[in-house]
Amino acid sequence: MCDPYIKITLGKKVVEDRDHYIPNTVNPIFGRMYELSCFLPQEKDLKISVYDYDMLTRDEKVGETVIDLENRFLSRFGAYCGIPQQYCISGVNTWRDQLKPTQILQNTARIKGYRLPILSENGMRINHGGRDYTLDEFEANKKLHEHLGPGEERLALHILRTQGLVPEHVETRTLYSTFQPNISQGKLQMWVDVFPKSLGPPGPPFNITPRKAKKYELRVIIWNTKDVLLDEKSITGEEMSDIYVKGWMPGLEENKQKTDVHYRSLDGEGNFNWRFVFPFDYFPAEQLCTVSKKEHFWSLDRTEFRIPPKLLIQIWDNDKFSLDDYLGFVELDLHNAVIPAKVPEKCTLDMLPESKPINSFKSLKTASLFEQKSMKGWWPCYQEKDGSRVLAGKIEMTLEVLGEKDIDERPAGKGRDEPNMNPKLDPPNRPDTSFLWFTNPCKTMKFIVWRRFKWVFIGLIILLIVLLFVAVLLYSLPNYLSMKIVSPI
Repeated sequence: MCDPYIKITLGKKVVEDRDHYIPNTVNPIFGRMYELSCFLPQEKDLKISVYDYDMLTRDEKVGETVIDLENRFLSRFGAYCGIPQQYCISGVNTWRDQLKPTQILQNTARIKGYRLPILSENGMRINHGGRDYTLDEFEANKKLHEHLGPGEERLALHILRTQGLVPEHVETRTLYSTFQPNISQGKLQMWVDVFPKSLGPPGPPFNITPRKAKKYELRVIIWNTKDVLLDEKSITGEEMSDIYVKGWMPGLEENKQKTDVHYRSLDGEGNFNWRFVFPFDYFPAEQLCTVSKKEHFWSLDRTEFRIPPKLLIQIWDNDKFSLDDYLGFVELDLHNAVIPAKVPEKCTLDMLPESKPINSFKSLKTASLFEQKSMKGWWPCYQEKDGSRVLAGKIEMTLEVLGEKDIDERPAGKGRDEPNMNPKLDPPNRPDTSFLWFTNPCKTMKFIVWRRFKWVFIGLIILLIVLLFVAVLLYSLPNYLSMKIVSPI
């Protein structure tokens, strides 16, 4: 990894942007703009270097590239400032050249030996190089916006774009090292504008500051589960599972959350009414989450990763005296989330993308949670067994993505903690048999032993009474007979 920063040298002027190094990356996004003054041709070589920041030792040069500013400024192709696609007088793409398009067009005509362009009175037609150009010719059926400038300037710009001038673009320059001059040390994407001070100040620079991530929050409400695999046997031999649900967003594993436990589920059904809350930083334009973390405990700076927003939900079986048993999972891409089933009977593995046959004509139903804002329904969970998928259960959830403004307006706590709202979650209505058996001996006798072995106990009690009666009879019969023999009536 590298901690790169930019160093610019122009004549005797040096700009060392060491304070803005980018930690732990080989693909830095600097987003910096530098302004320098110089005299041409005395200070014509612009040297841009990339260095690796080191706190304790000397910074190491990664590579450099050199640009001849005089060559660009004197080029007949207008390489000192690229030609934009549109002439805007406001907005983010405001015209930044010192000369307007009509002035540049006049200079181009002089260089090529043409007559000066002739502009019509209404500004909708220009004669250049012996040919008439009209504005409708370039802007027919195009939607115009409020930032565009006058028609004659727009028409002159359209003509300039047909004259072979250098268009506005981002250069990709190779970095070379003096120690290995023939081996590329990386690429640098940039551009250079050269403006003579004699023509006055240029237009406002283009803002290339890197976008800042926006704060979002994913709220997941776990309502119920159904048809979960029964992984254990109770003390009475019944198949059961102590179900709980765990969830997190990949890349944010330190914020894993889990529900409470639905004990002794005999039919795979679990009731939770439990809320997960996952805050995350998100770039809407790139549709990526940003995660910053230290890769090692000795790392001085955090490393930034950009990953797609996903949600991972797992179903587990709780064990008190051994490791918990993993039952199944479902992974949802928040940009292409599978639309859930409304009822559990229609929730199958065919809903998931990987389980669809290649030649299937039925397209999967997906939607972006960032556009739809909220989803509620049943999703299937599965586990891999012998190379194939096995349905491990169905889970009813509500998924909701909130922006920073909605987070403040609609607060909600984790689990069923305060503020328990939006929506309010009541304790689940679980059956009486849902409890931890060794902590409730009375309930264990009532709901486990008695319910399963009720007739056995009744039979044993009756048999015990009968045996007791027979024992008493056998014990009393000899005395009774001897008394009859000795004292006959």
